[in-house]
Amino acid sequence: MIVLDRDGVLNIDSPDYIKSAEEWIPIPGSIEAVASLSRAGYRIYVATNQAGLAKGKFVQKDLDEMHQKLESLVEAAGGVLTGIFYCPHHPDENCECRKPRPGLLLNIASSAGVKPETLIFIGDSTKDVMAARAVGAKPVLVLTGNGQQSLQSLSDDPPETHRDLASFARSLLRSE
Repeated sequence: MIVLDRDGVLNIDSPDYIKSAEEWIPIPGSIEAVASLSRAGYRIYVATNQAGLAKGKFVQKDLDEMHQKLESLVEAAGGVLTGIFYCPHHPDENCECRKPRPGLLLNIASSAGVKPETLIFIGDSTKDVMAARAVGAKPVLVLTGNGQQSLQSLSDDPPETHRDLASFARSLLRSE
C-alpha cells in the first residue's frame, strides 16, 4: 500500500498555500504515476497537512474541490485514489494527526485494515520521513517540492530517494 504526501509530491507547492482547485497544478508525471501504480494493484492514499484551513487561507469547500480535481485527474488517467486523509489543524494545536506525528498514517492503516509498517510513505519533507519512521513504515523522499532541502537535513540517515513520483513508480514497477 502506498501513501503519498500531497503538496510537493503530487502538485506544485507554494509557501503561500494552495488555496483553490485553480492553484492546484500537478507536477508533470505525478498523475500518470498514481494511475500506473493503481493499475498495478496498489492501493493509493494521500496524507496531507492542511493548516491553511485553520489559518483561514481557504475553506472546506476549496479543499474538497482540490481533492475532487486530483481524484478526477487520476481517474481520467485510468487509476483510482483509495482515500485522502488530511490534518485540518493549526500547527499550534498539538494534534496527533499533523505530520511528523503518526496520526494520519495510523488512521490510514486502520482504515485499510493493514499494519502501519506495511506502508510505503512518499513525501518531500523531513516531516514526512519522520512520520513514516514513527510508525515503522518505509519512507521514500522525492526531490520535488522541498525534497532537495530535506535530503540535506536527512544526510545522516537518508531514506530511499527518487527524482520525483514518476521516477519512484517506474523503479517500483520495474522491480516487481
